[in-house]
Amino acid sequence: MRKATSLTVEAELLHYVHRTRRGRSRSERVNELLRRGIEQEREEALAAEAQAFFASVPHAERAETKAWQALSARSWRRE
Repeated sequence: MRKATSLTVEAELLHYVHRTRRGRSRSERVNELLRRGIEQEREEALAAEAQAFFASVPHAERAETKAWQALSARSWRRE
């Protein structure tokens, strides 16, 4: 669903949209750029969440995980 709205946009941004629209309307190009920006923000938020999660893992668990990974790698090499 599309909804008409009024926004104030910097002239530099409008110029960029006009230069890069490749035959599409300005609205289509702006929507594309907004979708890309939203997706990038989501990815950044997920990365930050993962970083916070893995930062909370105690050092002892990290050592156990690395040992398990080493044993798994050896097991795979034998097969």
